[in-house]
Amino acid sequence: MAFNKALRRQKIRYKIRNKIAGSAERPRISVFRSNKYIYGQVIDDDKGVTLAKVSSKEETVSSEGSKKEIAKAAGMQLAERAKAAGVSEVVFDRSGYLYHGRIQAFAEGLREGGLNL
Repeated sequence: MAFNKALRRQKIRYKIRNKIAGSAERPRISVFRSNKYIYGQVIDDDKGVTLAKVSSKEETVSSEGSKKEIAKAAGMQLAERAKAAGVSEVVFDRSGYLYHGRIQAFAEGLREGGLNL
C-alpha cells in the first residue's frame, strides 16, 4: 500500500475526535491549515453550533509577517471572539496535524488571548 498523507491525517483526526468532544461549558476549537491560510472554529458539539470563527483571510487578522506570526494573530483574534461569546475554557482539536509550527503558534495565540486550553 502506498503512503497517503491525507489518509494518514484523516485516521489520526478520527482517533482524536473519538477522545475529544466540546460541550457548552468547554467547547472544542477545531483548526484547519491550508498551504496559504489557517482557519479556526469554536464549536459546541452538544448543540452542533459554531460559536465563533476566524480565518487568516479576514482583514481584521494581521497579514504581516511569516505564516507562524499570522497564525498567532488569528489565534488571538479567535480568543477575543470566543470571550465575547462567553467562552473562557476550551478543548483544542489539532485535527490530525502535529502540534508544531503554525498549529502551535495558533494555540499560543489562543492562550495569549486569554483562553484556557
